[in-house]
Amino acid sequence: MKESVIFLISIMWLNLVSAQLPDADQIMNKSRELTIISSLQATIKLSITEKNGAIRNRTISMTSKSFTGGLEKRLIKFLEPADVKGTAMLIVDNKSTSDEIWVFMPALKKTRRISSSESGKSFMSSEFSNADMGSPSLADFKSRHLEGSGADNTWIIESVPVNDDKAGEYGYSRKVSYISMDKYQIKKMEFYNFDNQHFKTIEIKSYYTMPEGKYMVSNMIASNLITNRKSEIIFSNIAEKVQVADSWFTVQNLER
Repeated sequence: MKESVIFLISIMWLNLVSAQLPDADQIMNKSRELTIISSLQATIKLSITEKNGAIRNRTISMTSKSFTGGLEKRLIKFLEPADVKGTAMLIVDNKSTSDEIWVFMPALKKTRRISSSESGKSFMSSEFSNADMGSPSLADFKSRHLEGSGADNTWIIESVPVNDDKAGEYGYSRKVSYISMDKYQIKKMEFYNFDNQHFKTIEIKSYYTMPEGKYMVSNMIASNLITNRKSEIIFSNIAEKVQVADSWFTVQNLER
């Protein structure tokens, strides 16, 4: 009986607080909008740390460009080591629909589209997923504030896939984002599997601020709490407002 009363009080408190907070979906949308940058080029270092401490490094080049309607395209090419050199990915971030991803494997001399069902799979054997490398459509989730949201300059927002199909695509049942209230920057994301087990955390260690007030992640770490593997991405040599033709972001260009 006592537990039931406490549970009901918690629900009433959460509903009351949520009604006084800004809409969770609007917060998530503003956080995303602040990361849409006209164009840029950068070098990425991807480090994958195994449970035994062994480390594998990848060097990647990335070019991105924004288009009308919130559309953003990224071309990623692996430069080293030799076993992944030439591998390339084209990521099309759609604001209101699922992202599109194509990958070129030089060993097979073939480009294939990654289906939406593979969004939750590993990005090049790292702890980041294919979806983590893009910006998942906000329309795929229902978001709400959790207890403690609005305290300590932090929004705490839970995002749940709108249906089982979407949950299967992304590979998790829910995600909890910690977002700074002053800058709308995501500080941390916690991912829960279908047994409601917290299995992965992505921590944003730093951001690169653009002159127009927008920003991009410059260092983030994904930790798998089940396998004890860790992956880190560090951006460097960032060049803003680069002149790049629309034709650069095509499937045909992946194989060049």
